[in-house]
Amino acid sequence: MSPRRTAARGASARVKAENAALVAAQAQWEQQRQTLLEQLAATEERASQAERERDALRASYTRLQQELELLRRRMVVAQAERQDTQQLELEFEVKLREVEQLAGTLGVGSESDSSESSEQGERGGDEGGRSRGGKGKGRRDLSKAKLPVERIVLEDPGFEALVAEGKASPHGFEKSYRVMYQRGGYRVLEVARVKYRVKDDMSVKTAPVAKELLAGTIFTPSLAADILHKKCGMGLPWYRQERELQFLNLPLRRSIMSRMAKLVGELLGDTVIRAMRADAKANAFCIATDATGLKVLPVPREDGKRQPCKRGHVLVQIADRDHVLFDYLERETSAAIDQLFKGYRGYVQADAKSVFDILYRPGPTDPDDEPPRKEVGCWAHARRKFWEATVGERSELAREALYRIRRIYQIDEAWSDQTSASRTRLRCEHLRPHVEDFLDWCEQHYEQIKVRGWLSAAFGYAHRQREALSRFLDDGRLPLDNNRSERALRNIAIGRKNWLFAGSDEHAEALVHIMSLEASARLHQLDAAGYLRDLIRVLPHWPRDRFLELCPRDWPKTRLRLDPEQLATEIGPLDVPQPLA
Repeated sequence: MSPRRTAARGASARVKAENAALVAAQAQWEQQRQTLLEQLAATEERASQAERERDALRASYTRLQQELELLRRRMVVAQAERQDTQQLELEFEVKLREVEQLAGTLGVGSESDSSESSEQGERGGDEGGRSRGGKGKGRRDLSKAKLPVERIVLEDPGFEALVAEGKASPHGFEKSYRVMYQRGGYRVLEVARVKYRVKDDMSVKTAPVAKELLAGTIFTPSLAADILHKKCGMGLPWYRQERELQFLNLPLRRSIMSRMAKLVGELLGDTVIRAMRADAKANAFCIATDATGLKVLPVPREDGKRQPCKRGHVLVQIADRDHVLFDYLERETSAAIDQLFKGYRGYVQADAKSVFDILYRPGPTDPDDEPPRKEVGCWAHARRKFWEATVGERSELAREALYRIRRIYQIDEAWSDQTSASRTRLRCEHLRPHVEDFLDWCEQHYEQIKVRGWLSAAFGYAHRQREALSRFLDDGRLPLDNNRSERALRNIAIGRKNWLFAGSDEHAEALVHIMSLEASARLHQLDAAGYLRDLIRVLPHWPRDRFLELCPRDWPKTRLRLDPEQLATEIGPLDVPQPLA
């Protein structure tokens, strides 16, 4: 074999060996590539799984945070209501641990929470850096209050005469500072009592302190009236008013406001309210009444355990167009209702509540005697029951009853501008047939309906209240319904939604006294805040046997007889006019 051929065969063998090595390497690389692709797919699957778990943990964390906040709010409400929070605190701790565990799982640190809590601890645990509790020291410093200052100078007439004769001379002032309110904002009131140096004995005398209802306090008549009007007339809680005054650097805590309201309410109840109640019992033609609930904090237990608020009741009495009176009752019983109406003989308009039945019964001494009071029914209550039957049972009979009642209202409304005598005559001639026909129709269907329900209750109410619902036909001054009582109680309902409860039975009683004057002032279209201010200003100077002159009904005539300059002054003497003949 020639050397050339041998060299060619060797080269061919080497090429084949190299090709075989390349094919083997390619197969190995392909296998590695497939392995890497499988590892990449597994990694992506694990990453996707981790993202799903992370999203689920985040959702659980958010849900637990919401539940934790809900439990925290429930605990706060329970504490305010004096309820036992032990079970809520246990649930709160469990939820808190779950949130912390999830927070650690998600990598959410508690650094911000701890710093926030420590910062709050440094602030004293209250809003605005104000620490709870503590007592004031010394006199009130109103120099930091961002308020304008008004000045009142109190002089002594006797010493002023000596000054005019040259036997005495002014010797400075003794100053004290209060807070007053005028439309447009608060002001600092500087009360300067003149000091006199008597030349004969070189002694120094000071003008006497003026008569005040809230002497020795920061409250002037205008400030007290503004705070009471916001609380009783607008339903603004003490803590909101305290926060408002904090912005003005006024040191007035909610506890001080509460004590002031109790004092003023008790004084008004023993004076003006008592006179209004006596006048209503003696002269009212018809008293409309109704009641609603009011939560009151209970007396603390000896063992220190919290208790839920007890339920009291507020009863309203509207005496014609003269007075609106609220009374607080610990329990709404027949005996309590009878005591409130004791001495009154006239018409009483109320719903068919059983506690009012005692008002229409004959006296215990003579059962055969006529009852001292006559019941007047409420057509709005009768209509409401038929409306419930219309909505709940879709009854055609209830729909017809609504139409008949609407017709009665329309006919009576056409005589609204007539005198009471004319209304009485027109009602007897034209309206009585409609009323009797409706009540006969109700009695007929009540006997036929055997199934208990809304419709049966509506016909039963009209059947049992037949005499009371017909009573308005006896006199044109009697209204068809008792809606005025429910409108008066609406202010109570709005207030309790904001301030939740009264501090005690005594606070509740004082509160409804102020609300009585608020409602009576609105009845006579008076500025309630201005009326309360004038009443607090005048009351210390007024004779005890003439308090009825200060009621909202008679106040416009009484105010015209007062010196306007003296009345406008927050503190000082006041000349009481002679009684009207």
